[in-house]
Amino acid sequence: MAASKSSLSALTLGAVGVVYGDIGTSVLYAVKEVFGSGHVPFTPDNVYGILSIFFWTLTVIVSLKYVVLVLRADNNGEGGLVAMLALASQSVKDRPQLRRVLLLVGIFGTCLFYGDGVITPAITVLGAVEGLEVVSPAFKKYLVPLAIMILLGLFMVQKRGTASIGRFFGPVMVVWFLIIALLGVVNVASGPKILWALSPHYALGFVFHNPAITFVILGAVVLCVTGAEALYADMGHFGKKPIRLAWFTVAMPALTLNYFGQGALLLSNPAAVKNPFFMMAPDWALLPLVGLATLAAVIASQALISGAFSVTKQVIQLGYLPRLQVQHTSVKDTGQIYLPFVNWGLFVAIVMAVVMFKSSSNLAAAYGIAVCTDMLITTILTFFVIRYSWHYPLALCLGATSFFLLVDLAFWASNLLKLFDGGWFPLLIGGAVFTLMMTWKDGRRLLNQKLEADAIDLHSFLEAVFVSPPLRVDGTAVFLTAGPGTVPNAMLHNLKHNKVLHQNNLFVTVRNHEVPWIGLDKRVEIESLGHDCWQVVIHYGFKNDPDIPKALQHIKGHGCELDSMTTSYFLSRDTVVPTIDSGMAQWREKLFSQMHHNASAAADFLKLPNNAVVELGSKIEI
Repeated sequence: MAASKSSLSALTLGAVGVVYGDIGTSVLYAVKEVFGSGHVPFTPDNVYGILSIFFWTLTVIVSLKYVVLVLRADNNGEGGLVAMLALASQSVKDRPQLRRVLLLVGIFGTCLFYGDGVITPAITVLGAVEGLEVVSPAFKKYLVPLAIMILLGLFMVQKRGTASIGRFFGPVMVVWFLIIALLGVVNVASGPKILWALSPHYALGFVFHNPAITFVILGAVVLCVTGAEALYADMGHFGKKPIRLAWFTVAMPALTLNYFGQGALLLSNPAAVKNPFFMMAPDWALLPLVGLATLAAVIASQALISGAFSVTKQVIQLGYLPRLQVQHTSVKDTGQIYLPFVNWGLFVAIVMAVVMFKSSSNLAAAYGIAVCTDMLITTILTFFVIRYSWHYPLALCLGATSFFLLVDLAFWASNLLKLFDGGWFPLLIGGAVFTLMMTWKDGRRLLNQKLEADAIDLHSFLEAVFVSPPLRVDGTAVFLTAGPGTVPNAMLHNLKHNKVLHQNNLFVTVRNHEVPWIGLDKRVEIESLGHDCWQVVIHYGFKNDPDIPKALQHIKGHGCELDSMTTSYFLSRDTVVPTIDSGMAQWREKLFSQMHHNASAAADFLKLPNNAVVELGSKIEI
């Protein structure tokens, strides 16, 4: 029991650091953007109304929607939009048209995650260093270069992994939440009447008397729930209970106290609207607070960067992106990975955002559309999961999701007003990634169709070969093939040029599934083809780590004993040649050809030993 409590405490501490780093730093800019927008007349009643809207936004979107409802939709213990997409698509697999639509919607939502992944580190780090401007206006010209330097340092250490610094995330964020709660308490104590804003009637009153203004400012109010999707995405790392415990005991109380403290400050000093968070602190505490805020901003950014690595690997497994170089940064935790291409691609896009927008206020105009679209997609997918996977009554499913759908739609529609002020930026990033993903998926489909059309039946081919068998040499040949039952091109080339056949021959197909994990008991299927030849199918979930040599150890006892010293792996290295008037548009075929050419080597992705790989190439027209 004591060990269980200790484990729960450790997981809760970790959840505070990783899950709530992003939402925990929203206090830096959320209130400032609502009152600094110029849309809300500065009156005590409006301060009460806005604070009430903040509190009930946190309650409805985070507490009720994500913590209570969405966390229930786990895919074998895993969460996040990719896991939800897999769950929803599986629940309607008997409705192919609907499943196709849900897959498109879910993949588009996943693409928008990258747009969010660019805006969030930029706005968080800029929001933190802007505290220096409160210390002295002379710091203003140094804010953008300083933010870029901090981000460069953050991205440079990614290849070392988060294991060494991750243990500090929780304690640092606990200190952060305690400090922002303390700042809130001190200011609320000077104007305790602000706590009346906890009542929903202040929020409803503001909405009723200012419907147009409310609609406009929802685009800024959404800043208080930045990172809400992380609650669900990190479920597999921490579990439901620690995430819920961390929210209700640490994050939400601290955020509420700080927001209400900023409200109390604004009532006593309206001039503080230029940066209410930092102006809550006494002068002597400003520089330490800027340092702590910067550290919290780095932690918030780190969680999102790690999430981008994880999501990219999952999307590759699902077949929507080409193989990329994946480096494991921990010998214990297979989930800790580093993708150089994603790392530096994100960095370049974030620097562009910082240089283009120059301040957290300008970036706030760009933030919102991507995250609100993701929230909307999560709600839609949740309906299909609870209706078709859990088989709840239709009335209950509609009741559970329609309220959240209306709330999401209101925030989403409001954020559309920011489209030309910067909202186009994350949409442009998401749209570009979506184009790449769909081009890769469609290109792979065309390539597989071409390979299937030209394929030779494996059983018939082996029968013909063994009528007059070629010379057999010692050792085992492992031929990687896209689909079982067909002759791999690598084998044809090997017979043509080397005119030999190994003593043992394995025809291996890797199958990726729309579930997070495939257990070891279901990892491998093996079928004997006679003449010391076997058909092997290896199964992986989108969170499993592909490792062919390790998987092939499970075939022992089926008449085929592998010796790593005498095993060779034969791969077909296909060159894709675009053609006119077939398949995709010409530009998409050229794009797919380039993506296929630049894909990371299959040998590295599948953990094949470099000194035992033979690649034989061929050209394929699509």
